Amino acid sequence: MEYDKISRRKILAATGTAIPVGLAGCSDGSEASSDSSDSSSTDSTDSSNTGSDGSGSAEGVTFNVGQALQPTRFDPILQYSNPDALVGNRIFSKLYTYTEGTETTPDLATEAPEITRENTRYVIPIREDVTFHNGDPLTAEDVVYSFLAPIREETPLSGIFSVIDTATAVDDYTVQFDLNYPFAMFDDLLTHQIVPQSVREDDPEAFNTEQPIGSGPFRFVDWEENSYVELERWDDYWGETTPNVSEVRFVPITESTTRVTELNTGNQDIIETIPPRLWSTVEGMESASISSVESIGYFYVAFNMNEGPTTDKRVREAIDYSFSMDDAVERFIEPSGLRQYSPMPGPINEDWGFPVDQWTDIPNDKDIEQAQQLFSEADVPDDWNCKIIVPPDDNRENIGISIANGIQEAGYNANVQRLDWGTMLSQAYTGNADDYNIYVLGWVRYPDPDDFMYNLFHIDAAGVNQGVYYENEEVMSQIAQARRSVDQEERRDLYTSAITTILEDKVHLPAFNYKNAYGVRSRVQDFSVHPVSPINPRLVTDYSNVSL
Repeated sequence: MEYDKISRRKILAATGTAIPVGLAGCSDGSEASSDSSDSSSTDSTDSSNTGSDGSGSAEGVTFNVGQALQPTRFDPILQYSNPDALVGNRIFSKLYTYTEGTETTPDLATEAPEITRENTRYVIPIREDVTFHNGDPLTAEDVVYSFLAPIREETPLSGIFSVIDTATAVDDYTVQFDLNYPFAMFDDLLTHQIVPQSVREDDPEAFNTEQPIGSGPFRFVDWEENSYVELERWDDYWGETTPNVSEVRFVPITESTTRVTELNTGNQDIIETIPPRLWSTVEGMESASISSVESIGYFYVAFNMNEGPTTDKRVREAIDYSFSMDDAVERFIEPSGLRQYSPMPGPINEDWGFPVDQWTDIPNDKDIEQAQQLFSEADVPDDWNCKIIVPPDDNRENIGISIANGIQEAGYNANVQRLDWGTMLSQAYTGNADDYNIYVLGWVRYPDPDDFMYNLFHIDAAGVNQGVYYENEEVMSQIAQARRSVDQEERRDLYTSAITTILEDKVHLPAFNYKNAYGVRSRVQDFSVHPVSPINPRLVTDYSNVSL
């Protein structure tokens, strides 16, 4: 079956407003609210859940996961937030998944794609023994539907998926994708979750909120909003390895101190998101520890280059001189995160060999006199009040306050406005100086440079460079050329040049990146954290199988 050609759409939600698998929300190491008290509960004795053979695989073993935020929906065609994905990635399978690093490896697919027609045609054979949790066979028709439905329905994935021109079920177990142009990171898009077409179309609302059906190692059992999600091991799972734990229970615990206490008392086997102020508390627990890795994320300060004084590079340079980002990150983010000097997260820098040392030298050291001189040269009015907007997140608010304090020290007014997410994402892209001069946001999604460079800086991306309104023809050409090239060396050179210019132009002030961090009870065996945030917690893979 072949579907008609899908036209590309440029809507704001398509590429920019995913929270946080896109624009990063507060489940990536930050907290929506903060309690100054520390967890001081005493540790309870671990109960043994191991089977009679001591393997950790036992009937009736429930693995308890404390989430930082509650999930709100489970349909991966609509799904775009980490709390949803943390549950959904246990329920649904994909054509490809990630290895221990950021390379893709077959999941439902039986081998790597056959790529022809100048890198625009992908032919992928899939397994013939896969069924969904309701017993229906998974076929190429379901794969085609899963990739085209986001475009047709204009969901938050439609912008990036619109690179697909046509998708065809060649036969029951072979799918063919034809792209509008060579797309360097299409391999990452192939990690999209596969849904049963007939079930989803029969009752979309029930599929989204009551009975999502996938083909993954766990099947959905029950959900009580604001309380829990229950999954159970699917004993007919097609994978070579079936889970050691028989049930998984996700509990949203939005207050960080409570979440840490639940770990300390043993009520939760793992918890996600360890905020800076509680890091040492978890490290000091006798029966728990922290497992962490740098995430595929980027948190930054962005300037309005459309209206107001920040359109002048001298003003942006002055603001960089007015405070120390190093000090702010050390004070408010570490050890839950680390200083970042470019739009590229650490794992991508490592994979691609980007010149991190060169980029580290670009930020200014704090120098109030130099800031004042630049403000004066730019003829900034004495009564200018710099408006800084931030999302409902203490850590990013503190970064904003650090900037405001520096601007005030240089002799100008500045205020930080904390907005709810809806207001933040509608206000940060208007280009109106009355709405913002500076905003603090983040981006978390695919482990390819294009996902950061195109969406955050290219003028053709939805949202007008995500609110910075940056115009530089050479940089735009480099980003566009890199996304269509399949030569990694060529792409690396193009991105290196583009990023260096962006940093020198002070389009963003890179700030920090979070660690994907989990508090883990000592009874948990074979648990590891992955840099791609939404695929955590990985409970069963070809290299580990979590047990208690």
